[in-house]
Formats: sequence, structure tokens, C-alpha cells
Amino acid sequence: MLKQSLRASAAFLALAAPAFADITVYTAGPAALIEKLAEGFTAETGVGVEVFQATTGQVMARIEAEAANPVVDVLISASWDTATDFAARGWLVSYDSPNAANVPDFLKTETAVAQGVSALAIAWNPTSGTPRPAEWSDLTTEPFRDLVTLPDPAQSGATFELVAALSASQGWDLFEGLAANGAIVVGANAEALNPVLQGAKAAVFGAVDYISFNGQAKGETIEVIFPESGTVIAPRPVMILEWSKNQDEAKQFVDYILSDAGQTVVADSNLMPARGDIAAARPLIADLTILPVDAEAVQGARESTLATFGETFAK
Repeated sequence: MLKQSLRASAAFLALAAPAFADITVYTAGPAALIEKLAEGFTAETGVGVEVFQATTGQVMARIEAEAANPVVDVLISASWDTATDFAARGWLVSYDSPNAANVPDFLKTETAVAQGVSALAIAWNPTSGTPRPAEWSDLTTEPFRDLVTLPDPAQSGATFELVAALSASQGWDLFEGLAANGAIVVGANAEALNPVLQGAKAAVFGAVDYISFNGQAKGETIEVIFPESGTVIAPRPVMILEWSKNQDEAKQFVDYILSDAGQTVVADSNLMPARGDIAAARPLIADLTILPVDAEAVQGARESTLATFGETFAK
């Protein structure tokens, strides 16, 4: 867990800024991203930002623990399901930021808007001695025997959606082939990627793209491959909580995230920016084949999907 207060460091700004209230932001996104967004927002507005950054599960547990005395003003989740669930509970404030005009309709609702978007891919180590895979099914072939990892769909919401989408479009043969070829399911996203970065395994089936792109930027030997047969995306919704006592400042923070400056920070973190008019040094949604996902049907079948997946890899 990481909790820190990020405020403008320039003394003149502290003296000149109006006495706005601080806001509290909980996020399941990358720590470096929220730090830069908070710093930029505070420099622009003088409003301080208290940050709690952790996994989705840890963030949700904290919100539940604080139910009697909630403090979070803005929530950034790694799963759109959170936005759907919280809206159904009446926990969110309706807000249409003027900076959301260039966000596609499928990335915003009355109560949530995407900060950015990730997608799932094959993360392949080109020094592994295996041929470059182009499709998911390539990881079921002999050159990849015992050399593939998968994140656990019970721990990764994006991986669960990929499993649901691929099993719906192709049946379970693909996953049975992976299991028969010695692929292993290991923890969440980082746990699946680390053995590939270290050279112990050759590829991740369903790697979160921005994590791998960030590894590339640090000099890691990794390639991100988006199969032409399709993948799923994971929009990261920003929400203002209805119990917030600082809703005006929270709306300003959403505006900043969707501003040119904020979306450039998102793009620099190797997430796809939510706004379609912001450039990024990586493939964008228009460059990918996106598999259709009926969120309501997928979540309704969650237990049975996870059970079938678990049985497949237990054989």
C-alpha cells in the first residue's frame, strides 16, 4: 500500500493559491501515473491531493472498512465493473466534464469516464529461442511447451474478461490446448510477467500491455503482440463519490485528468489515453481487433467460467 500527500512545492504558489479543500483519491492504477497527475493538478489549482494507491482488491477493502466514515472523493478503478456496481448502488455523482468531449461514448457514462485504457496481449521474450507468436493459438504449439504463463482470471479482472471472450468465440479448446502444452497459471499480472522477463518462460498469454511497454522502456527484452483474432480492452474509470464533501474540487480533478496535460501524462505511462485526439507512442484502440464482451452476461456467468477454467488447468 502507498499513501502519500502530494502538494505544490513552490512557496509562492502556497501563498497565492485560494484556500481550496484537499481531495482524497483512491486508485488501482500505476503509482507513477497518479503521482504525476496529482503533482500537475496541484501545481495548476493549488488543491492538495491525498493518494491511496493499491490493488483493486485492497482499494475496495479500504472503502468497505471506511463505510461508516468514508473519506475518498475520487476513485480510479482498474475495472469498469466497479463503475457499474457503484452507479447501481447510488454512490456516484453525475458529472460531464467539458474535457470529455473527445472521449468516445463507450468510454463514458453519466457517472464515470475513462482515465485511460489498457489491452491484453501476448508478451513474448525474443531471446527465448521460440518463434515469434502471432496468435493466441501459437502458444499451444510444441515450441512453447512448458514455456507459457497466464495470469489467474480469479485475481485479474482483465484476464477474466479475456478468458470469457475467447471461450465464447472459440470454445474451450484453446485453453485445453494451453493446459495440455504445460502452460501454468500464476498469480496476478506481474507474477505472470516476471518469469518471462527473467528468461525462465517465453511468453505470457494475456499480459497487460502497458506493464510490458513500460518494461520495454526500461530496457527489458520483451515484445508486445496483439493477435489479429482479437483481444479485450480494460477502460479505467474515474468516479466522484456521492459522499464527497469536496465535489467541486473533485470535478476539477476529473477535468485535469481529461485535459491535454493530464491525457499526455496518461499516454506517457503507456496506457491508451481516453481522448481520441491525444497521440501515444503505442497502438491505440483503432489499431486493435476488439472482441465483443457482454458485460452483464459475462459477470452473470463468472462462477461457472472460473470453475471451467480451473478444471481445465487442474487436469
